[in-house]
Amino acid sequence: MNINVRTLHCQADERLVNYIHTKIQRLRKIYHRIEGIDVRLIEEKKGDKVAEVQMHVPGGWLVDRKKATTFESAVNASIDTLRRQLARYKEKRHGYEPEKASSFQASE
Repeated sequence: MNINVRTLHCQADERLVNYIHTKIQRLRKIYHRIEGIDVRLIEEKKGDKVAEVQMHVPGGWLVDRKKATTFESAVNASIDTLRRQLARYKEKRHGYEPEKASSFQASE
């Protein structure tokens, strides 16, 4: 899994980048086919910190954007949301039963 961390209007120290990598690696426990993740850290003029996370999975993207007072809390909130999105994605993708669909079409 490829993880890219980019910043805008700020500098991310090594501790923050390692923190982000650690949090994101935990998502692999939910779904192992994550192809890549792009994290953008943005510092706004008001002092707010924004974390935008885009996760590439087979068939599309899962995206979240959170604003907080620190990058760590914004990343945590975003990862929590992506964890729920990923669980829903996995359920839809792997919970689909093709037998029902084919029998439905045959009965029409």
